[in-house]
Amino acid sequence: MTSDIPLRPFGATGLVVSALGLGGYHLGRMASEREAIRIVHAAIDAGVTFMDNAWEYHEGRSETIMGKALADRRERVFLMTKVCTHGRGRREAMRQLDQSLRRLRTDTLDLWQIHECVYDNDPERHFARGGVVEALVEAKRQGKVRLVGFTGHKHPSIHLAMLAHDVRFDACQLPLNCFDASFRSFEAQVLPMLVGRGVAPIGMKSFGGDARQLKTKAVTPREALRYAMSLPVATTVSGIDSMRVLRQNLAVAAGFTPMTRREMEALRRRVRDEATDGRFELYKTTARHEGPVGRAQHAFPGDDELAI
Repeated sequence: MTSDIPLRPFGATGLVVSALGLGGYHLGRMASEREAIRIVHAAIDAGVTFMDNAWEYHEGRSETIMGKALADRRERVFLMTKVCTHGRGRREAMRQLDQSLRRLRTDTLDLWQIHECVYDNDPERHFARGGVVEALVEAKRQGKVRLVGFTGHKHPSIHLAMLAHDVRFDACQLPLNCFDASFRSFEAQVLPMLVGRGVAPIGMKSFGGDARQLKTKAVTPREALRYAMSLPVATTVSGIDSMRVLRQNLAVAAGFTPMTRREMEALRRRVRDEATDGRFELYKTTARHEGPVGRAQHAFPGDDELAI
């Protein structure tokens, strides 16, 4: 399997990453660890350099699988994982960092991000004295991480609150797809600020998080991914849990041809009626897409309670 995936500047860092990234969450839910490792190897061999993960994904299984997959390929990738304090402070963050490094079998992360800034009081907690932001600074000073950032998918206002503080983030991960443009839009409200500041934008949820937009045939996989990758992002992270999905995504990313402005606007207009009520971006309107660790930390109902 060969590919020619473009490399793009990673913000103002001077580094470059592949325009398509490999999401870590889906690896951890695969039944076969061997098959998950095979997917990582195939993606790297095809030119994917950006690796996404998080400390809490499947209670560490995703990081463990990726660590095994990268055992002889670490130098070929840009490795990112996320710290999942959800309001807890620096000490918990540093404990998680050491666990992530062991699972991923590396001494240094290329990027360490605060995971899931999705509650309105998250920025206040993260920047509080003794908060997780202090851990980002400390880890960077210790040389355990090269770059730092944050992620979230709930509301652009939370991202803007994080960016309002006097801390230099190297990267920011946010949901970007053709439906987002018409509903609580990160593309309109956050992306221009990131580009203007030289903060590397990392796109996610190009298929809406649960692929509902694909299952209902509101858009095709090619349209959805091509739109997301046509935005001014450093990379677009995609969850891949089969060789079929990997091949599908590589077919878009190989020798990537961006949509024209006219094509992008035409797609936005086509899906606008369905986009404006949020039906294809449930991560913005419900807690079902929040991780169990974060829900518990904020005293939100767990999966069993939500099902009642």
